[in-house]
Amino acid sequence: MTAPNPAVALQPARPSSGPIKAKVSRDDWMMRGLIMVIGLYLLITLAFPLYAMMSRSVEVYDFRFDAVMIEFEEDGQWIDKGSAADWVERLSQPINNGLLPTARTRIAASEFLLKSERQGIDAFRFTDTTEEGGTLLYDGNLTESGQTLEVGRGDLSRVFLRPMPQLGARNYQIYFQTPTLRLSIVNSLFIASLTTIITVSLAFFFAYALTRSCMPFKGLFRVIALVPILVPSLLPGIGLVYLFGNQGMIKEMLMGESIYGPIGIVIASVFYTFPHALIIILVALSIADARLYEAAIALRASKLKTFFTVTLPGARYGLVSAAFVVFNLVITDFGVPKVIGGQYNVLALDIYKQVVGQQNFEMGAVVSVVLLFPAVLAFAIDRSMQRRQVALLSARAVPYSPKKSRLFDLSMFGYCTLVGLFIMGLLAVCQYAALVKFYPYNLELGLKNYQFGRMDGGGWGSYLNSIRLALYTSIFGTAVVFIGAYVVEKGRGFQFGRSSFQFLAMMPMAVPGMVLGLAYVFFFNDPDNPLNALYGSMTILVICTITHFYTVSHLTAVTALKQMDAEFESVSASLKQPFYRTFARVTVPVCLPAILDISIYLFVNAMTTVSAVVFLYSPDTTLASIAMLNMDDAGDIAPAAAMGMMIFYTNACVRLMHAGLTHGLIGKTQAWRRA
Repeated sequence: MTAPNPAVALQPARPSSGPIKAKVSRDDWMMRGLIMVIGLYLLITLAFPLYAMMSRSVEVYDFRFDAVMIEFEEDGQWIDKGSAADWVERLSQPINNGLLPTARTRIAASEFLLKSERQGIDAFRFTDTTEEGGTLLYDGNLTESGQTLEVGRGDLSRVFLRPMPQLGARNYQIYFQTPTLRLSIVNSLFIASLTTIITVSLAFFFAYALTRSCMPFKGLFRVIALVPILVPSLLPGIGLVYLFGNQGMIKEMLMGESIYGPIGIVIASVFYTFPHALIIILVALSIADARLYEAAIALRASKLKTFFTVTLPGARYGLVSAAFVVFNLVITDFGVPKVIGGQYNVLALDIYKQVVGQQNFEMGAVVSVVLLFPAVLAFAIDRSMQRRQVALLSARAVPYSPKKSRLFDLSMFGYCTLVGLFIMGLLAVCQYAALVKFYPYNLELGLKNYQFGRMDGGGWGSYLNSIRLALYTSIFGTAVVFIGAYVVEKGRGFQFGRSSFQFLAMMPMAVPGMVLGLAYVFFFNDPDNPLNALYGSMTILVICTITHFYTVSHLTAVTALKQMDAEFESVSASLKQPFYRTFARVTVPVCLPAILDISIYLFVNAMTTVSAVVFLYSPDTTLASIAMLNMDDAGDIAPAAAMGMMIFYTNACVRLMHAGLTHGLIGKTQAWRRA
């Protein structure tokens, strides 16, 4: 018999409860708290408003005539005269002119009580028999359940019936049964698809020229190509009006076609979206392995075959991503079709017409939900394609360096020159329009159009409000975005909370600005909402702008944080240093280039945004981009161009100041990169 091993006998029994969980430290709790705080911010500023908007889209309003009982006073006695429904049935004309009621519809009691039958009656009673109340309105006050209103003959016109809400799909049925509204879907998809094809094609060959040729002035062309980012989408539409409008400078080039419609929308959208596609494609083409091209030469493949077998496959994910970004920008844009769309309806413009033109908020919510579908679908496909992307540049790769070819370089230079002339030419036309006194009758140059105080739009105060909005958005938005990205990327555990936060952070990219702005109307303009005081203030404009552009800023911050080794946090924890000290002394200096990029991105977009804030401003918070819109509506196109150029010059100056002021700061904090 073998004797037991005493060493084995003394070993303690292993616990059977599963893996040992790491202890949650104070830093972990603080970071989780920050995740919850910023996550709550995104819930309140994004998820809750979208829910309120979707709920409003399925609200159907109907009058409860059968729930309103009517009595007349005759000879000192109250005589039952039946319900309001009995009186409505006897009318020769349909009540409310046969229109479907909305939340704002009101019908005076005097409209359905036949005048011939109420003559000589001095007093009337109206009883609300509904369980919820609120069917009757008298002097701005709603009735309660079972309440009776007793009014004299002179006060009868002050009694109103209001429709009661209920859930239903009638709004969607009306939308899809209305030919003009239904046609907007086809128009939007057509415009977005055509613009995407043209823009991606132009941007690809422009990026190809910058990365595959030895043409001169590459830096200048790169700067010119990014100029449209600095202007609001309204401005290219105004420039096209001066070029090809009814009194345009070169309207004959359209050969009788009108610029007001799909032609103008496509041209202006190409101008507006070109730099967005170019940036993505440039990155895709810059990551190229020279060994693949050397192998193609060794195999004696033609340049055309090399292009289709090496260049295009290597850039395919960039092309797909650029296509979906452009598609999303065009189908959700409001500024271009508003200025130059004419009678050509698109979804984003329908939202504006339903809300501002017809005060039909329910139908505006329906169009917003319809617009959400293509935007969300494009975003989902884009994210799916990015997840499938594989690394094309290995550690042994050789950077591609183009070789000189006189004919090819000259052709690429000529192509880039044409694109550059299109961009700068359209911008020059806008500047000319801003300076000419009264086109085409008085072509003298002056600064009359810059006297914004004399125009309908908000004056110079609007311009100053835009600068305030841009500064607040840049400062507070950068702080919120970077801190949120840091606690999610560098935090430990709490996987559910971090995943939920990432989902919320990605949502704004799929939500069009018009949809987000209308959602804010439904959510923040509700008197029962404790945050109602924010509506119409500069604060809500800042919140909306930060939320609208949150995703791109978040991805920029996460990309920068992923480049930092996790050992920084581990070493800091081993030295008993709190995470916020490491964040301030290590993370922020290392990620300073990304932080500065986020700040300038938010500033520029806050200056140019239109769609997200068009429903949210008040007379005291009118913005420069909104002033452009109002001046264009009033027929003051030249002053609108002048305001657009002020936005451009402001963004250009801020970018130059940003580059100059941060050059030395980055040089000090990023010296380790050159070591």
